Amino acid sequence: MQIFSRLPRLSLPTSALRYSQRGMTLIEVMVALLIFGLTGTAVMKATTENLSSVGQLQDITFATFVANNRLAQLHLTREWPIKNNEKGQMDMASTTWYWQQTVTKTAETELIQVRITVATDEAYRRPITDVVSFFAKPTSSGAT
Repeated sequence: MQIFSRLPRLSLPTSALRYSQRGMTLIEVMVALLIFGLTGTAVMKATTENLSSVGQLQDITFATFVANNRLAQLHLTREWPIKNNEKGQMDMASTTWYWQQTVTKTAETELIQVRITVATDEAYRRPITDVVSFFAKPTSSGAT
């Protein structure tokens, strides 16, 4: 312990003590506000983008429900051949959804591709989703 007691004590000049007690300068405050402002702007932008993507995901989900409902209707009616370019609308979640079905032949004569395109406008300028399914020609109910 005697080793430490022999070391000289460091002392700051009184002018340095007075300066350190004054606080932050105007430049330091402005830099701190700039950093805070940029951080706040970045957080707001990220939040806005997140809310926007939630709305888009909601639209895609409901549009997919509409397309799947139409495909289920086609499956239940067992109509053959399925009509090409048939259009319709369905109300869901306080929105009118417009759907259009497109039928494409496949290499197999008794198998067709049906694409349901869903949009929020009748002109289909901004389609929300496409759902594709394949349908086989229904067998007659009297066949064994």
